[in-house]
Amino acid sequence: MQTETPVQEHAAEAAAEAFNAGAVIIEHVANSPIDHPLIHLPTIAGIDFSVTKHVFMLWVVAALVFVVVTTSVRRYLRQDPFVPSGFMNALEAIVVFLRDNVVRPSVGDRWTPTWMPLVLTLFVFILTANAIGLIPIFEVLGLLNHWVFHAGEESFLARLLHGGSTATSNFNVTAALALITFFAIIVAGSKAHGVVQHWKNLVPPGVSPFLAVALIPIEILGMLVRPFALTMRLAANMTGGHIAILAILSFVFIFAEMAGAFVGLGVGVAFAVPLAVGITALEIIIVLVQAYVFTLLTAVFIGMAIHAHH
Repeated sequence: MQTETPVQEHAAEAAAEAFNAGAVIIEHVANSPIDHPLIHLPTIAGIDFSVTKHVFMLWVVAALVFVVVTTSVRRYLRQDPFVPSGFMNALEAIVVFLRDNVVRPSVGDRWTPTWMPLVLTLFVFILTANAIGLIPIFEVLGLLNHWVFHAGEESFLARLLHGGSTATSNFNVTAALALITFFAIIVAGSKAHGVVQHWKNLVPPGVSPFLAVALIPIEILGMLVRPFALTMRLAANMTGGHIAILAILSFVFIFAEMAGAFVGLGVGVAFAVPLAVGITALEIIIVLVQAYVFTLLTAVFIGMAIHAHH
C-alpha cells in the first residue's frame, strides 16, 4: 500500500484548512444537523421530536411576541384615558392598517372581526421571525464563546451556534404557516355558505356539467397551489437574501487566501462590505414586505372563499 509523502500530507492539511465558502454559507442558513440537535427527545411513530435550531427559534419568536404584546396591551388598558404611546402606538398603527387595508377589503365588514385575529397573528409572528434573522445574535455569542466562555463542542451553547437563526427560511415552518391558511380558507367558506355549498362553489353557477367535470380538478389543483406558493415564496426570499450577503462577504476570505491579507482587506473595503450593507438594507425592506404579502394573500384567499361568486 502506497503511503503519502510529507508534501502530500501537507497539501491535504492545507486543503482541509482552506476557506470553504459553500460550507460556511450552508451552515449559517440551514437548520442544525439532525444528529446534533439542541435537545435530544425520543422518536415516536418514526418522527424525531428532538429540538433543532429552527424549532428553538420558533419558541423564542413565539415567547417574544407573546410577552411583548401582552405586556404592552395590559399596560395600555390600565391607562386612563386610553392614549397609546411608544411601542403601543406602533402596534396600534399596524392593527389599524391591517384591519382597514388588508382584512376588511378582502372579507368584508361582517367577517372582519372573525378573521382579523388570525391575519394579525400571522403578520406579527412572521415579521418578528424575519427580523430576528437579521440580528447577528449568534455571531456575537460565537465570539463570546471563543474569547470568554470556551464551551465544548458538545455543550448546548456550542450546538446553538450552528445553523441559521431565521425560522421562516425553513420550508417546514413556512409550510406549516401555509397549512393554517389552507384550512382557514376551508373553514371560512364553510362558515359563510355551509360545508356542502362551499365545495359546490368550486364550480361557478350555470356551468354545463361537461365543463364542470374539467373545472373541478383544476379548482382543486388551484387550492393546493395556493399554500405551496405561500410556502416557497416566504422561505425562498428569506433564504436567498442571507445567502447573497454571505456569498459577497466570502470574497474577502477567498481573495485573502489567493493573494494575501491586504488584497482581501482591499476587496472587503472597496466591494464586499459596501455591497453587503446595501443588500442588508434591502433585506430590511424584504422582511416587512414578505410578512405583508403572506398576510395579504391569506386575507384575499379567505375573502375569495367567503365571496365565492364575486
